[in-house]
Parts: sequence; structure tokens; C-alpha cells
Amino acid sequence: MTTDAITEWNLLTEAHEALLAQVKAADAADWNRPTPCEDWTVAQVLQHAAGDQLAFAAMITGGEGPTENPFAPSGTLTEDPVLIAQTAIEAAAAAWGTIAKDAQAVPVPVPPNSLDAPTGVGACALDAAVHAWDIAKAIGRPNPLTPHVAAELLPVAEQIVEPLRAYGAYAPALAPQEGDDPTAALLRYLGRNPEWAA
Repeated sequence: MTTDAITEWNLLTEAHEALLAQVKAADAADWNRPTPCEDWTVAQVLQHAAGDQLAFAAMITGGEGPTENPFAPSGTLTEDPVLIAQTAIEAAAAAWGTIAKDAQAVPVPVPPNSLDAPTGVGACALDAAVHAWDIAKAIGRPNPLTPHVAAELLPVAEQIVEPLRAYGAYAPALAPQEGDDPTAALLRYLGRNPEWAA
């Protein structure tokens, strides 16, 4: 399953860069703002997103996962938000860097808890990219979820999201709209309104 060389996953890198950019752009007044994730603040979305990245890393490495439940984030930031994001992103990137691109059974924290490498890394990227969009929308930043990234992520979402809806991880899908680009199509599939505004 692993490789001695570091495997590069461009999709994951783009998703991680998008998430980190939004966290760096947020200021002290932003952390309590509402987000497209119903009932969650920007701080809670950050905690959830970081926790998910750590969970992916822990499944691969056998190391420690998040210290709190990503699905019940406190909203209280006890560390520098950029450090929270960067630590989680670096852990996930390093873990995926040990996985060969042709690996067929990579342990992941989403059902069925084992995926082929491209789908598994796509699941990790999906989480980071969509939460980058959530934060960007909440703090009034430009959309970081590009159509080409969304187009790569949609097939992954279609493979992994349905079982997760039962756990409340995603809202029910919204109906596609005429003229939707890949970003809007992905967001609607994930139960998000592309036109959401605080």
C-alpha cells in the first residue's frame, strides 16, 4: 500500500491551499459568523475541517486523531486558527504522501472505511475544499472552489456521500438548476445553496 517515494496528490494540495487561505484571511471578528453549515460558526467549521484532516491522517498512520469530536465542535479556539489548520493539513498531506497511487485498500474515516487511493484522497480533498468554500462564504471572500476542482470532486462525492447523509454529515441534495457549473452542481449535491449569503 505504501511507497518509499512521496506521492504527490495535486487535488489534495489544491484543496488544502484553499482551506488554509480562507483561515489566514479570517480575522478575530469572523470566527463567530454563521456559515452555510447550519448552526455552526466559522470557528466550528474550522475545528470540524481540521478534525477531519487529522482523522484521515490517523487512519493511514495509526497515529492520534482529533482531540475532540469533529461533528460536535466547541467553537472555542484555544490555539491560533492558522496553526490549527496548518497542523491538520500537514498531517493529512504527509499521510497521503506515503500512499501509492495504485493502492486498492486505504483505510479512511468514511464508510466503508476502505477506499482505493484516488477515491480516498478525493474524499479527504472534498472535505477540505468544501469547508474552504463554507468559510469563504461566511467571511465574504471570493469562491475558492474552482470548477476544475469541483469537477474532479463530484464523482468522489457521488461515491461516498450517501451513506454519510444518514449520520447528518451532509444535508439532503438540492435539485440541480439549469446553468449550474461544476461548482454549483457539487455544492447542490452536498446540500449547499451556491447562492448562500450570511
